[in-house]
Amino acid sequence: MKRKSAVNRVLLALTGIVLLGSGILILAGGFDLYRRWELTPPTGWPMTAPDEVLLDAADRNSLTDQGWWWPVVIAVLVIVVLLALWWLLTQLRRTHPGQIPVGGPPSVDGVELRERALSDALAADARQQPGVHKARARMDGSVKHPEAYLDLTLASDGEPGSVLQTLGDGPLERARRSTGQTRLPATVRLRVTPHKAHRAD
Repeated sequence: MKRKSAVNRVLLALTGIVLLGSGILILAGGFDLYRRWELTPPTGWPMTAPDEVLLDAADRNSLTDQGWWWPVVIAVLVIVVLLALWWLLTQLRRTHPGQIPVGGPPSVDGVELRERALSDALAADARQQPGVHKARARMDGSVKHPEAYLDLTLASDGEPGSVLQTLGDGPLERARRSTGQTRLPATVRLRVTPHKAHRAD
């Protein structure tokens, strides 16, 4: 799993848990479920009845009279805004290597290869392999750690096992050697060529 995807899932999970817990708390108090189901909420548990609020007037006044209240509120809001901006910037940050140094960073004699050129060459090489009908490729990752993503459509007689073996020993190995990388991780998605059903007599 990519790092950005993992962070997004963790943030979405935490946000979902907070919203779900808050919604259940509000619904339980609003529908008076504690009294109907004869449940005893913990001491100081908020919103246990339909006529209760999260903070009544006395609580609000006692909090705002405290010297620490507004600095804490402002600090929390600043942290929330900074976290939101950090998350937004991670979504907009480029995750493609751009120019791949030949020979690995630092590049040999300043020679660099555009990721689009490498992707096109890798896809063209993959299309020439037995059992492959169509092939598309793109490069991902960073300059130091590029990764290849291939989308292959198998021919009607293509076998996934042999195609993957040939792909690893052929196009991917040639791409790794041509860029001078010590390793070139690859993710391959296989599709099957759609064909018409044959009528059996």
